[in-house]
Amino acid sequence: MKADISQTSVYCTSFYSIILFMDGAEDIAINGQKQCVEKGMVACSRPGDIWSWPADYKLKGVHLLFEEEFLLSFFNDPLFLNKFVYLRSDRPSSFLHLGEDLFERLIYLYKNMKSEIDNNSSSKDQHLLRAMLYETLTLINRAENVTSTVNADTEIAVLRYIAAFQKQVNEDFETHCDVKHYADILCITPNYLNKIITQHLGMSTKQYILNRAINEAKRLLIYTSLSITEISEKLHFNTTSYFVRLFRKSVGDTPSQFREYNRQ
Repeated sequence: MKADISQTSVYCTSFYSIILFMDGAEDIAINGQKQCVEKGMVACSRPGDIWSWPADYKLKGVHLLFEEEFLLSFFNDPLFLNKFVYLRSDRPSSFLHLGEDLFERLIYLYKNMKSEIDNNSSSKDQHLLRAMLYETLTLINRAENVTSTVNADTEIAVLRYIAAFQKQVNEDFETHCDVKHYADILCITPNYLNKIITQHLGMSTKQYILNRAINEAKRLLIYTSLSITEISEKLHFNTTSYFVRLFRKSVGDTPSQFREYNRQ
């Protein structure tokens, strides 16, 4: 959990992210869905989602981020997070309204989680943190969806294409990095797919697919003992050296350096 919001203006997450806004009012976007957020609202995203912020935003809030494995290692249900509609890939909105009582209750939980992390850094009670996270996710289920401001049929269709593309990438990125594969599934041309992805997500279709593969590589480097070569082969990069080069260009460190830094 972070007490402030400090990110670049456009970025892709590799974890589940929930931001509870405490002050300010700004237009932000998740996967091209723009919304003016303010105190008492919450924004939720999944791994692979694209956030867009004003370069000089004044928003303040608390940021809760977690990885699926943290909960699944306890609940042992691969579909556990699908119980929370606001975290699904087909969610109607990434933005929710909280009532005053719900807002205060969540702030209290956030503070307790931060205190548990800060005061027990060497021996965190993982089950206690999971319990508080589960309570937080359950309470957010009571929030109200923000009605989308998108009205034009063509824009709705575009957003549906984008959602379908993101879902398909999550399923196929390990074996398919070619744009035509995804365009064919969506029954649109590769040029049109690239156009709408670039316009709404701020990057090319190939870059989005690569980012998803790099995020998976990060997860494998931290949570598995697979070698760099094994990870490269699992993600179907042409060669290990090509994987290392792309990873370093994207992350700033080689896979070995990234693993070393994040396992300390």
